[in-house]
Amino acid sequence: QVQLVESGGGLVQAGGSLRLSCAASGLPFSTYNMGWFRQAPGKEREFVAAINWTGGRTNYADSVKGRFTISRDNAKNLLYLQMNSLKVEDTAVYYCAAGSMSTRWPDYVFWGQGTQVTVSS
Repeated sequence: QVQLVESGGGLVQAGGSLRLSCAASGLPFSTYNMGWFRQAPGKEREFVAAINWTGGRTNYADSVKGRFTISRDNAKNLLYLQMNSLKVEDTAVYYCAAGSMSTRWPDYVFWGQGTQVTVSS
């Protein structure tokens, strides 16, 4: 069965960095567009970034543009999200998702369980 397993979350001070990873199995990862979403308590799940199957095309939410970088290693079935200059408002559970480059979460087919990112002031 398809599994997407996120890791790399944690507690970091504002201005710091984290790198999230998403390990994919059970699907032909190199043929899937992938995305990252996040959800803060009491808020809707929101789009963060997406990458096409080759890694040659990316898209970012305005709120993270210039600070976050999405990338992938198709040989290792891994998706990454490098997060720099973190802000308190980046605090959320971060999810990786497979199947689209859309900014809309219903357009994605498979989801990970999420990893918590907490940014302290």
